[in-house]
Amino acid sequence: MDAAEWQDIDFVTMGMFIIDEIEYPPPRPPSQNILGGAGSYSALGARLFSPPPLSRSVGWIIDQGTDFPPSITTTISSWQTSALLRPNPERLTTRGWNGYGASEQRSFHYTTPKKRLTAADLTGPLLQARAIHLICSPLRCRDLVTEILAKRKSEARARDPELATYTRPIFIWEPVPDLCTPDELLNCTNVLPLVDVCSPNHAELAGFMGSDGLDPVTGEISKGAVERSCEQLLASMPLQSYTLVVRAGDKGCYVARNGGRKRGQPKKQAAMTTTKKKEYVRGGLSHDTDMEALFAGLMQDDEGHVAREEIEVDPGVEKWLPPYYLRNEVDKETAQEGDASIGSEKVVDPTGGGNTFLGGLAVALARGKVIEEACAWASVAASFAIEQVGVPLLGQDDEGHETWNEIRVDDRLKEYQERL
Repeated sequence: MDAAEWQDIDFVTMGMFIIDEIEYPPPRPPSQNILGGAGSYSALGARLFSPPPLSRSVGWIIDQGTDFPPSITTTISSWQTSALLRPNPERLTTRGWNGYGASEQRSFHYTTPKKRLTAADLTGPLLQARAIHLICSPLRCRDLVTEILAKRKSEARARDPELATYTRPIFIWEPVPDLCTPDELLNCTNVLPLVDVCSPNHAELAGFMGSDGLDPVTGEISKGAVERSCEQLLASMPLQSYTLVVRAGDKGCYVARNGGRKRGQPKKQAAMTTTKKKEYVRGGLSHDTDMEALFAGLMQDDEGHVAREEIEVDPGVEKWLPPYYLRNEVDKETAQEGDASIGSEKVVDPTGGGNTFLGGLAVALARGKVIEEACAWASVAASFAIEQVGVPLLGQDDEGHETWNEIRVDDRLKEYQERL
């Protein structure tokens, strides 16, 4: 990474770098030495919307073992991101096996020891990123958020002990599949107040609810099951606003934000200058929580009065956005004639599509986009990831504009938004 200390970073991922081996159903042959991992694909999603020099605002960490292919180094360098490459002559690069069965059901396991990232790995400008992508269990998410915030506060005090202010990043949390179980549901609800967006896929969301999220008749992803699960999960967080973005394969994505109360800063506090603020416990639900007292407190100001003039109600969002590549015949009929995305023959490999989606989502939020527009960025980003095995091809058109798979990202985004 040659980014200077002043480099602005819009996005950084805590996802690992992995070299993939991908095995498909016969007779398709496997693919070897593929640039992969949640870190790589989420960085790709952010990078797609960041042509140079904006590409330097995309940060990620790459641990290189002795088996690191030179071709992957060349690809990474061509993206011109703020990538932190860390060679280690004493270990192998983290590698993973991906196996696909019917209906894109994916199996995964590591074939070499993994190198997981921690808050301590965020150094220099990477720590100050506007948006941070986390992929982990609920409890690890809580720990990472706590440690990252503490580290940012510590650096703020080191820079200016008198003021000691810091900016809270946007946290995008992607739950890991293995721990999306009913036993982890309470931990999940406790993490929701700590993050800005929680984005499971349909199966992970259903896993928290003890279901598979599929239609019992067709075996396809059930939109109704997604909506019911979101309603149940958000109902556990009354009077505040939280956002779920569920990635549902060929059904698109579902955005759910519960309507809740948002209170502005009281006028008398806004006029005060102080380095100390009252600490509030966030994400503290437990089996013995006094919910009546909790609700009463949420509707009061710091002196116990009902501050109605300070209360702003968020109406919430419940909305489906289609995928860029349409597979559903009903969706195809409603699309505009001549859409390049009609049909799914260009969908070659779904590996990394969800991670790329979240990179696009995170960088859009970091640049001030609302959640619906951020999901449009995310859907377009995912479309580039699934058109081939591995990452799309970076190039340049006759007018000197950057292209991926010979397509301008802005052109594809415009087409998708017009369809919406």
